[in-house]
Amino acid sequence: MDSRADSPAGAEPRSSRRHNQVLLVVAALVVAVDQLTKWWALEALDDRDIDLVWTLRLHLVHNTGAAFGLGQDLETAIAVVALLFVSVVAWASWGGRRLTLPPALLGMVLGGAVGNLADRAARAGDGFLGGAVVDFVDLQWWPVFNAADAAIVVAGITLVLIAPRHRRPEPVSAQVPPDESLEP
Repeated sequence: MDSRADSPAGAEPRSSRRHNQVLLVVAALVVAVDQLTKWWALEALDDRDIDLVWTLRLHLVHNTGAAFGLGQDLETAIAVVALLFVSVVAWASWGGRRLTLPPALLGMVLGGAVGNLADRAARAGDGFLGGAVVDFVDLQWWPVFNAADAAIVVAGITLVLIAPRHRRPEPVSAQVPPDESLEP
């Protein structure tokens, strides 16, 4: 049964509205945590590192490259891909095309993309969205990253693992075998 049939014309179905609310709340939380931790890192780590446990330390890096500092010439391409992702999620979610993937995970990816795009836009750099992203979580055996990167990677891996269970169901007509009693 299509929940849109029970809604007044133009009204968004309750499940779609809840999906969008969860997506937006999670995305906003990721952006807030990301930007607050980056602000803190800029203030506290400007002239020092903080060793925590084992190889984990907090070490300020201004990343002008692509994801995790890789591909120094790919920053514009990564920014464009992030903008496309944000656009597709917005179009699908608010265009009445409810995504079948968990909204919390989509919100994590969306929030991470927006958090890093905000850095690229706000910090001076060369070209379109060419500013540096603030990274500060340093494992010393993995590229330095931030809260936005962590949200994107955790959600991305989880989405890949659960995606086969979240396929769109086949239309009802394709699932129901024809009624043989109606044949002449």
